[in-house]
Amino acid sequence: MSTLATDGPVSLRSVQQDDLALLDRWRGDPEHESTYGNFLLMHRGRTTKQERWNLDGLLSETAGEVLIFLDDEPVGAMQWHPQRYGPNEGSTAVNLGIAITPSARGRGVGSRAQRLLADYLFQHTLVHRVEASTDVTNLAEQRALERAGFTREGVLRGAQFRLGEWHDMVSYSRLRTDP
Repeated sequence: MSTLATDGPVSLRSVQQDDLALLDRWRGDPEHESTYGNFLLMHRGRTTKQERWNLDGLLSETAGEVLIFLDDEPVGAMQWHPQRYGPNEGSTAVNLGIAITPSARGRGVGSRAQRLLADYLFQHTLVHRVEASTDVTNLAEQRALERAGFTREGVLRGAQFRLGEWHDMVSYSRLRTDP
């Protein structure tokens, strides 16, 4: 099992094949996903987690998924994918997403995990920008991103379709050159 980063009781670990069932169970659990992860429309033709794990272990330079542990217990997962802002590879940022079990929320796990993953990506890739966004009403995640060193950039109006309606999102970023 490959631990990627650790901060006190919080650590990030690569996904192992035995973890795929847990990730699938979490994906179908409304308490784990919360209101902010409840997407009614699923993408067609998407590769399954097993197929993706067989391809690259859910861990590549441009996209991936890791498990979040609190005191050696899995309490969530983080994913990242490329977000391109220009015609060349250097204009590609990395966008993060996070889901944490209800029992681990409000304990600083999210801010530590997001900081750890941004640090890991800056150390192991050439990416200059790591970004994340959250619903304008998700104040806990906004505070977590700020504690993780991300800077609030603004509101993305009507950027996300969830629960049958369009939602505004708040955009955050952290640059390789940030302190």
